[in-house]
Amino acid sequence: MTHAPQIKIPATYMRGGTSKGVFFRLQDLPASAQLPGPARDALLLRVIGSPDPYGKQIDGMGGATSSTSKTVIVSPSSKPDHDVDYLFGQVAIDKAFVDWSGNCGNLSAAVGSFAIGAGLVDPARVPADGVCTVRIWQSNIGKTIIAHVPVTRGQVQETGAFELDGVTFAAAEVRLEFMDPAAEEEGAGGAMFPTGNLVDELEVPGIGILKATMINAGIPTIFINADAVGYTGTELQDAINGDAGALAMFETIRAHGAVRMGLIAHIGEAAKRQHTPKVAFVAPPAGYTSSSGKRIEAADIDLLVRALSMGKLHHAMMGTAAVAIGTAAAIPGTLVNLAGGGGGRDAVRFGHPSGTLRVGAEACEVDGQWRVAKAIMSRSARVLMEGWVRVPGDAF
Repeated sequence: MTHAPQIKIPATYMRGGTSKGVFFRLQDLPASAQLPGPARDALLLRVIGSPDPYGKQIDGMGGATSSTSKTVIVSPSSKPDHDVDYLFGQVAIDKAFVDWSGNCGNLSAAVGSFAIGAGLVDPARVPADGVCTVRIWQSNIGKTIIAHVPVTRGQVQETGAFELDGVTFAAAEVRLEFMDPAAEEEGAGGAMFPTGNLVDELEVPGIGILKATMINAGIPTIFINADAVGYTGTELQDAINGDAGALAMFETIRAHGAVRMGLIAHIGEAAKRQHTPKVAFVAPPAGYTSSSGKRIEAADIDLLVRALSMGKLHHAMMGTAAVAIGTAAAIPGTLVNLAGGGGGRDAVRFGHPSGTLRVGAEACEVDGQWRVAKAIMSRSARVLMEGWVRVPGDAF
C-alpha cells in the first residue's frame, strides 16, 4: 500500500484584532488551489483541520472557534490604485465548508502587515520610519480598505502600547479605514438598507414579530433589541453558548432575516451561508463585568452590543460587525442609534463581552438615501509563526 507524502506550503500564522488565521500568498498555493473551487476549499479545510466531528480541530491549525478557524489569501492587486487583493475564507469547524460570502474585519488589520512582510507592497512605498499606507481590495465584498501600518527601520512595527479589549497583550496600533462600507450583496441591490427601511418588523416563527434593523455595511447584519428576546445586553459567552435553545432561536432569526434581506431565497439555504448575515442584539448602556474581570461602567459606553458569529456568541466583536455598528449608530432612527440615545453622531463606543470598542463613521443623507463614506477603527496585528504548513498530498 502506498502512502501520499505530505507537502509543505509557505504560510504565516497571524493574529489580527481579536481573530487569528493562516495567511498565504496566492502564488505559493499549489496550482490547483490558486483558482476558486473544490481543490482550494479542500486544501484550506485540511490546513485548518476541518471537518472535525469532535469540534476541536486537533489535526490542523484551527482553534475550534469562529475567531480562529480562518484563512486569508493575498496577491498583487488586480485593481488600479490598490496594492493587494485580500480574499477571506471562513472555515466551518464540523462541516466540510468554506464560506466566502463576507470579510473578516479583524484579520483585515493583519493584511497590510502581511503584505509588506511578504514583499507584495512596492518597497518604494514603505518608509524607513513612519506609517505605510496599504491600499487593500477586499475581494469577497468588492470594497476598499486602507490600512495605516506603523514601520520602524523599514520593518513592520508589531510591538507597542495600544490595548485592544479581547487581546491579552498590547501591540502597535493599526488604523483601518473601511471605504464606502455599504456591502454590495447579491439580491440586495447594493443598498445599505435592503428593505428600504431603517427599522422593519421581522416575523419569526415561534418567536413572534421583532423590530429589526437590517443593514449591509461592513458585513450584512441583523440588529434586534436585547429585551425583545429576553436579554439585557450585558451577557457573556456562557449565557448564550451554553443554551442550545438560545442558539437555535438566534439561528432562526438569522435565517429569516437573511431571506428578508434578499441574501438567500429560502430558509434552508442559511445552513450553507454561515458567515453572513450576522445577528446582534443591542441595549442602552449598563454596567457589567467583562470576561476578563474588568468592570465596564455605563458611563464608559454609549450602548451595549452582543453579536453571534458562526452560530455562537462572539467573545468580543467581529471587526466587520463593528463597522455595521458604527454605520448604524451614525444614522438616526436605527435600533443601534436609538440604543445609543438617538440623534446624530460620528463615533460610538460600545460594550461587548470582552470590554469596549470605539468605531467612527461619516454618514450623510443624499436624495433620501443614507451614504457612509467610510468607517474608521483601530486594531492591532502580529505574526505568531511563519514558515510552512504541511498537508497530505492527496488532501485536495
